[in-house]
Parts: sequence; C-alpha cells; structure tokens
Amino acid sequence: MDDEFVFDGGRPCLDLVNTVRERYLGGRDLLTGPAALSEWLVAAGLAGRRPRVTATQLDEFVELREAIDAVVMGRATPRAVRLLNESARCAPLPVPQLRFRAGRLDRAEPVPADPVATARARLAVDAIELATDGTPVRECGAGDCSLRFADYSQKHNRQWCSMARCGNRVKARAHYARIRKGRKEESYPAGTGA
Repeated sequence: MDDEFVFDGGRPCLDLVNTVRERYLGGRDLLTGPAALSEWLVAAGLAGRRPRVTATQLDEFVELREAIDAVVMGRATPRAVRLLNESARCAPLPVPQLRFRAGRLDRAEPVPADPVATARARLAVDAIELATDGTPVRECGAGDCSLRFADYSQKHNRQWCSMARCGNRVKARAHYARIRKGRKEESYPAGTGA
C-alpha cells in the first residue's frame, strides 16, 4: 500500500479512520505528526488552508479516530461513545463581533472558529450519524487492505474499498490464477496424475 491519503470511505469519519493502513498487520499511521494532520484536514476538505495543529490536537484526533473505528465496526465501548459525544458537543460556534461603522455600533463578520477543533467536532458528528443511520460499514475484502467504507450499494454487498484501488486488483489476481491453473491442468493429461 502507498502512503497517500485515500478518500474512498464514503464518509469523512471513515476517511479519518483510513489514515491507518494495514490494520491487519497492526497498523501503519499516516498521521505521523501535526503537519501530516494539517495536510489531511486540507485534503479532506475540512480546512481551507493548512491550519496550525498542535501535538495535543494530533493526539485528540488519533484518539477520536480509534473511537470512530470501534463504534462503526461494532466494537463500541462506553469510553469510545463518550469520546464521540464529547467531541461532537465541542463544536465551536463562530464568535460574534462588534465594530464601529460610521460612528455606530454594527455587527461584524464572526471570527472563524478554530478550524482544527471544528473539524474534530464535524468528524464526531459524522460518525454518530453513520453509527445510527443503518448504513453498513465494511472492511475491504482484499486480503492486503483493511480500509473501511460505507456500503451504499443497493444490496449492501460491496466487497472492496474501491473498484480502482482493490476490486480490479483482486479480480485480476483471480483471473490470472485461473489461467495458471488451466495451464497446469493442460501440462498433465487426464489420468497421468501429477
């Protein structure tokens, strides 16, 4: 697997969960520092430009990410639920401002809330909605991928995080395995054994 961020989860909260690759091998974290989280927030569309992220905020996102994974994958704990609820509740509102205009008090444009805290709250809200709306969350069926995705297929039988990423690769492997098997059977005529 590559080190690029992927956004195949179908939901922002799952895209955060997918910043851990190869969970089946113990996991490889792509959020290696505050700068990586800042870059992910922009790539995910949760911040307009790279926000300043502190080490504490990175730790909070990592903790939230694991709580989201536990909840949406059916391994919810009271601690994970509490963390999602607390994170969602902390959605900062824009701060109203006053200004003088032509000698009178006027309401100014609100000061933008902290983009990192806002993104964290939005991800928690998204996870809560996903956990309660009945959408199945699956783990990619490719043996070497563990990305999570929301299964919006009509019959809820989607197998791969994306057709381009894993589905085509799995189908190609199966196709070439059938070809190799056919060649092997041709090299041993019936009744001769191998």
